[in-house]
Amino acid sequence: MRAVIVAAAVAFIISLFGTPVAIRVFSALKAGQPIRALGLASNEGKKGTPAMGGVVFIVATLCAYVAGHLALTTLPERQIAQEKPTMTALVLLGLFVFCGAVGFVDDFLKVRKRNSDGLSAKGKLLGQAIIGTGFGVAALYWASTNGQTVVSEHISFIRDISWLNVGKVGSVIVFVFVITAMSNGVNLTDGLDGLATGASTLVLGAYALIGYWQYRHWCADETYARANGYCYEVRDPLEIAMIAAAAAGACVGFLWWNTSPARIFMGDVGSLGLGALIGGLAVATRTTLLSILIGGLFFIITVTWVIQIVSFQTTGRRVFRMVPLHHHFELAGWSEVNIVVRFWTVAGVCVAAGLGLFYSDFLAAAG
Repeated sequence: MRAVIVAAAVAFIISLFGTPVAIRVFSALKAGQPIRALGLASNEGKKGTPAMGGVVFIVATLCAYVAGHLALTTLPERQIAQEKPTMTALVLLGLFVFCGAVGFVDDFLKVRKRNSDGLSAKGKLLGQAIIGTGFGVAALYWASTNGQTVVSEHISFIRDISWLNVGKVGSVIVFVFVITAMSNGVNLTDGLDGLATGASTLVLGAYALIGYWQYRHWCADETYARANGYCYEVRDPLEIAMIAAAAAGACVGFLWWNTSPARIFMGDVGSLGLGALIGGLAVATRTTLLSILIGGLFFIITVTWVIQIVSFQTTGRRVFRMVPLHHHFELAGWSEVNIVVRFWTVAGVCVAAGLGLFYSDFLAAAG
């Protein structure tokens, strides 16, 4: 537990004090966020606000991961604690960094062109697909000494569903879909000050708890496995907990400066990276389908966006005033702060429900 707490604390401190530095640097470089003229109250006065803030919490998470491993070396007993970086860490942090890099290219093009037209949608999807495929193959084919891989060939809910075996190719396809869907879900949610940052913090916090719980009830712990009839068949759960806690702590530090009125935006570098990391956490913890509930706000915003697009293209009618969904409520007269707080509430309820299902399954299996 010490390593998880250290990782979260270090990430929080680096992000909290590093974000003002990033604000000054990006402001000096005139890396301001171009704003579309959509007639929204939330857009007034935001033009020129520094973007690319996601770089801060990505760097903070990487530094905090190192700090967490240094904390492991101070433990008097390290029976099953991983002291060296693992394939799980490589996959999760790799998704965070490389999908963030796709977002960075998009943000850079927007700043350079001085408009909101960055990387094309096809370009983003292609980048996400290539990254997802690369890390999906690594996650499936590089096994640990006990034969455990980061992802399995089964679709998972709270654990692997034994009768839903999709094979190796199918597993990689599912992995790419989850990473792409979650990455774009967080990206769509990032439209109001602090909205995506706060919601991501809640989801990442949930996965830190799930990872640590799986570590405490891990099948690789032979003493626990022999004494109990139920354990979790996952790879490197302590790594999962450290990375999720570090990212959550980094988001909290960033939120100090990103909440209304935002002094910096996370940009696509932040939203695409965060979404990819959350998707990776879902697959690594064998909670792929449960992530739909845990990340319920992202799911709702994505589904309503799809409904709007399909409805308009097939009937010429709009179901919502504007998508993503938070803009619909803006046009309905809700203030930006009210929307953010209420959407955070929805995200919190979804996270609590997801954790409740996860724990109730443990109680049923262990009892």
